[in-house]
Amino acid sequence: MILGTLYIVAAPSGAGKTSLVKSLVETTPGVVVSVSHTTRPPRPGERDGEHYYFVAPAVFEAMAAEGAFLEHAHVFSNRYGTSRATVQAQREAGLDVILEIDWQGARQVRAQMPNSTSIFILPPSREALRRRLAHRGQDSAEVIERRMTAALDELSHYVEFDYLVINDDFKSALDALRAILIAHRQRRIVQMEQQRELLHLLLS
Repeated sequence: MILGTLYIVAAPSGAGKTSLVKSLVETTPGVVVSVSHTTRPPRPGERDGEHYYFVAPAVFEAMAAEGAFLEHAHVFSNRYGTSRATVQAQREAGLDVILEIDWQGARQVRAQMPNSTSIFILPPSREALRRRLAHRGQDSAEVIERRMTAALDELSHYVEFDYLVINDDFKSALDALRAILIAHRQRRIVQMEQQRELLHLLLS
């Protein structure tokens, strides 16, 4: 059995990661996004079980103590974690699974699953990043500045990732992400499993 590929996609806040991944999933069969658990409250329009599993801090701590998370981290005073069992079940079903996590979580996942593939989304400039954060209209000026400071630290970890995608033109960035997934699906080990009958007929 060939497991689906586990992809780690990280980016500083405001780089467009969520929009890119959403479009990728909508236009590429066989790929899903892992829904993370978090202790932060829902933002307007977010639904439990679709965008995140919103849980109380005590529930999150209990799950972490039980080893239920593939990775978990503190981000902006809240906690985020990825369910180990859910990811494994999706991969065993042959699905490629995307984890939208930060560099801290990415380190944890790579340590446990070195065969995972990591992608870092970069903004085209600092000015564009600040503009995107401000245009959200949901955060105060103080929060935006705090996120900008954190983004600079986040950006310094790009060297830890396998692929870099610049989100200047959305379509080009989306095409680059899709190309990474398509290329991985053509690996010999994957095609030997999926095209077993064809290979037998060709060589018999």
